[in-house]
Amino acid sequence: MFLENTVNQSEQFGWIEVICGSMFSGKTEELIRRLKRAQIAKQKVEIFKPQVDVRYDDDKVVSHDSNEIVSTPVPAAANIQILADGCDVVGIDEAQFFDDEIVTVCNNLANKGIRVIVAGLDMDFKGNPFGPMPALMATAEYVTKVHAVCTRTGNLAQYSFRKSENDALVMLGETEEYEPLSRAAFFEAMLEEKINLKLRSGKD
Repeated sequence: MFLENTVNQSEQFGWIEVICGSMFSGKTEELIRRLKRAQIAKQKVEIFKPQVDVRYDDDKVVSHDSNEIVSTPVPAAANIQILADGCDVVGIDEAQFFDDEIVTVCNNLANKGIRVIVAGLDMDFKGNPFGPMPALMATAEYVTKVHAVCTRTGNLAQYSFRKSENDALVMLGETEEYEPLSRAAFFEAMLEEKINLKLRSGKD
């Protein structure tokens, strides 16, 4: 279990924590857990999420287990820096959907003495590093990788396999569109997809 840093009052810098993993791995659940602990400690907490994420609620960050916390939807990373002024702790969900400026924003906040907790997918549905997440993980003091359970093998899953044929990089969805897979299951699923694509193109 992640334990919060012991605050050294003589050091006025904050830090960045990244929670990453596949879909259905509990990223948002862990983010909410840490933020609620900060609220219990009577710290000033602000939570942000991308404006495009309206799957469960327009204004709340909600986990797959229906755990929730009030948040502020923002259209771009730059808005976070303005709205987070005076905070002790800043939480950011679905960081992979933000523009690359999110990396600068998080580091600027940490340099001002703010604890920044970021959650997001580390890989897209093709198994490639997702958006600004690699840079966030590289500059963070703490990186926690959480895992789902593979729906096909029961092993630990780190890939988010898209079941639909939509090829757009950003596509919000749940179990109807995505399933968490282990490395072996993901490799087999992608291979099967390639074979089916060749068969379909051969018929056209």
